[in-house]
Amino acid sequence: MKQKIAYVFMLSYLWVTLIMLGAFALEVFMVYPNIFHDVPNSFEISMDFMKVASPHTFFPPLGLASWLTGLGALILSWEAKAARYWILGSIMVMILLGLISMVFEWPRNEIMFIEGNKVHSVAFLKQTAREFLVINWLRIACNTIGAVLVFKGFLMFFQYRLREGK
Repeated sequence: MKQKIAYVFMLSYLWVTLIMLGAFALEVFMVYPNIFHDVPNSFEISMDFMKVASPHTFFPPLGLASWLTGLGALILSWEAKAARYWILGSIMVMILLGLISMVFEWPRNEIMFIEGNKVHSVAFLKQTAREFLVINWLRIACNTIGAVLVFKGFLMFFQYRLREGK
């Protein structure tokens, strides 16, 4: 029974990580070109569009789900030594992704979308937008690495289950 629960957590962690990676890709290639095409005017249009839901309503809960399912997967699959370090590595990278978001991206979001040109000059907002986009590529790299690691961990765990007949 424990192995079945571990499998569900592993699959859930993989699924959440891949959903997050897909959402980041969607943002980069569809949403961000619209948000950052005419700073600061495009910020106001974006805020009007994202009144009901925004990346801020989507990514923090998804990130938390990633951490929790990853932790559950790690604990429940600990006996699968070949998978253990892949899963642990993925969790560490996903935690780094969350910390980068909180420390570097969230303050820039506040500058660009809450304070905006009422508080900051257009030049400062453009610089902040450039910084945001550069840091975002680091987040995408972290998410990609985390997804590859958890996928490898999932495969190793699955092989372990097959070998053990569980």
